[in-house]
Amino acid sequence: MNKLALPISIIALLASIATFFISQSKSDLVYVDINKLVEGYDRTAKEREAFNKKTATLKANVDSLMVNWQNELKDYEKERSSMTKKELELKQELLQGKQQQINNYQQAIQKQIQEEDQKMTQTVINDINAYVKEYGKENGYPIIFGAGGNGNIMYAVDASDLTETILEGLNTDYNGK
Repeated sequence: MNKLALPISIIALLASIATFFISQSKSDLVYVDINKLVEGYDRTAKEREAFNKKTATLKANVDSLMVNWQNELKDYEKERSSMTKKELELKQELLQGKQQQINNYQQAIQKQIQEEDQKMTQTVINDINAYVKEYGKENGYPIIFGAGGNGNIMYAVDASDLTETILEGLNTDYNGK
């Protein structure tokens, strides 16, 4: 009887260890779809709306300057025949100078728009990252993968996808503030 008890207890011990590791590793591998989080996050829509308003205002300023310059150019074309050579040269220099200023302003505005876009996007990403980190800690996940449609995660079972759960909590957290 003693000869059988030892092998049976070893087999039972190995089976319980294997079961423990299989059950542990199965629930630890989870991911979120970053694109869905960014698009579904309520703050993204609010930030985009504010960004679009600001962009429209900046572009309207440039458009207004362009219309004024074009009107001056039309006036110049009309009055050109009655101007002296010196007046023509001065007016051309003035128009070219204004055009250069408008171009410089337009480039500065484009740069500002790009910087604002990057800032807005980074704010949203920082919120999402902080929430996912906190969620992982609170729910005992040692790692949460981020899938972005660029080949990071090619396949995973739906049960491993925490995107909707994270998105719901993220929006609840944001709207509760």
